[in-house]
Amino acid sequence: MSLKNSTKTDKANLWTLEISIDADTFEAAQKKAFAKKKNRISYPGFRKGKVPRNMAEKVYGEGFLYEDALEICYPEAVEAAIKESGLDVVGTDKADIKEISKNGVELTVDVYTKPEVEVTAYKGLEAEVKPTEATDEEVQAKIDALVERNARIITVEDRAAQDKDIAVIDFEGFVDGKPFEGGKGEEYELTLGSGQFIPGFEDQIVGHNAGDEFDVNVTFPEQYTEALAGKDATFKVILHEIKSKELPEVDDEFAQDAADCDNVDALKASLKEELIEEKKAANDSEVRRQVLEKLAENIVAEIPPVMVESEIDNQIRDLDYRLSAQGMNFELYLQYTGMTMQQYRENAKENAENNVKVRLGLEKIAELEKIEVSDEELEAEYEKFSQNYGMEIDQIKAAVPADGLKKDISFNKAVDFIIANAAVTEKAEESSQEAE
Repeated sequence: MSLKNSTKTDKANLWTLEISIDADTFEAAQKKAFAKKKNRISYPGFRKGKVPRNMAEKVYGEGFLYEDALEICYPEAVEAAIKESGLDVVGTDKADIKEISKNGVELTVDVYTKPEVEVTAYKGLEAEVKPTEATDEEVQAKIDALVERNARIITVEDRAAQDKDIAVIDFEGFVDGKPFEGGKGEEYELTLGSGQFIPGFEDQIVGHNAGDEFDVNVTFPEQYTEALAGKDATFKVILHEIKSKELPEVDDEFAQDAADCDNVDALKASLKEELIEEKKAANDSEVRRQVLEKLAENIVAEIPPVMVESEIDNQIRDLDYRLSAQGMNFELYLQYTGMTMQQYRENAKENAENNVKVRLGLEKIAELEKIEVSDEELEAEYEKFSQNYGMEIDQIKAAVPADGLKKDISFNKAVDFIIANAAVTEKAEESSQEAE
């Protein structure tokens, strides 16, 4: 196998490689192809799988193994030709068979090379973040949430149901005197005032006592299922039990039990610090998002379509992996969203192209700023993988090539460099009047 010639086409980053597969290599591939195929070949006078190759060639033609043989030796031939060409290839395009016979194969393969990249600006990129101060109102909201999490649910026996109570009910709905599908439930816990049920339903439970049986009359909204939209309905309801949330008092004991703080003041200080850290983390993520978005605008490059398609493939694999944790897969996702694969890929194209541009830009910045990855940094990253996935480092190293991981680390270091040199300003808080 050898590269005969490499020619630059008139398209950006597209080259044509002329490749020759010699007779011996092609014959060896045909032997492998026949070994895979022979058990499916039958001929009178021979048991299946025992037909000699020369007999099979007489029956099916001399070239009946050519396609399978080419499939066997094609990847290695292209890989060898790319290596011999010295081109930085990012993907292959169409192949064209010029000649194929027992003497070998002559073919051409179009390949895309990594594009030349110019980054017009990457220092001083602007980003705007929100203030990190925590207001008293925000601290109080944290306390209120903590109080809710520590609430006790108690059974109410000395009064009627009221707003915010949890009503345990049986119900069955009727339209025109007939029950309808989905209109029945037993021992259902309904928080009154939550808006879970049809407008007016929860209001009519308020005022009733545990043990009451009563009717609730409502009208289905116009924006409901076709069978029930706009229709009057009567629900037969039995109120079994009334429950209420008993909220703890915010005192020093609560601070100790709920948050391991000495007193209420310490609790407030702790929650304020927590809020500030949350806002700082959110700002860090926002700065990263903004500077990478602006970086993409400052990258000049002819992006080969194969790089974009490859990025979309990566996104689909990643989404499929995440969906599998929810008992789904990408195929089901397309069905639920009503999208075809082609529509999904088309929708993903712009984002995929930006991702490719950013990676190319980061690679260029790492080169310009002489960003390198030390052996210690590489080893630390492998150690992190090992801890996160609970695998031995040797297993991680076998699964994650060092060159690829080094590139990822250098990308992250390039991002850190851009952020360190960004012009980050703090956005003024909107007044309540401005917000309105």
